[in-house]
Formats: sequence, structure tokens, C-alpha cells
Amino acid sequence: MTLEDALVKSVDQAVKKLHTTRSAFARLALKDALRNLKTKQLEDQHRQGYQAHPATRAEVGVWEKEQAWGDE
Repeated sequence: MTLEDALVKSVDQAVKKLHTTRSAFARLALKDALRNLKTKQLEDQHRQGYQAHPATRAEVGVWEKEQAWGDE
């Protein structure tokens, strides 16, 4: 893996503050990146589903009476 010198320097500063190692820091960063990617994919899938099949007024209108908006 090739990394820019500035990035390595920033990582070294971070691991020193966190009292960890480059490897542990990289593992955590990669796991976080994969989790964020999965979340984005699921959000995109959800958005595409609603764009392809939007909720109708009949589907959501049933719950209007149940909503409480405070002092109205």
C-alpha cells in the first residue's frame, strides 16, 4: 500500500495521541469505511425503492389522525 508522506505523518501523530499502532488505526479506519459504504448503499437502495414506488396518499393518510402536533 502506498501512502503520501503527509498522510503517514498525520497517522503517526494520531496513533501517538491514541496510544495505539498504525495497524490498529488502519484496521479501525478500514472497518469504519466499509460500514459507511454499506450504510450509503442501503440508503441509496431505499431511496431508489421510494423513487420507483412512491408512497401513495392512501398509504400514509391513514395515520394522519394519529399524529399529535402539540398545541394546535
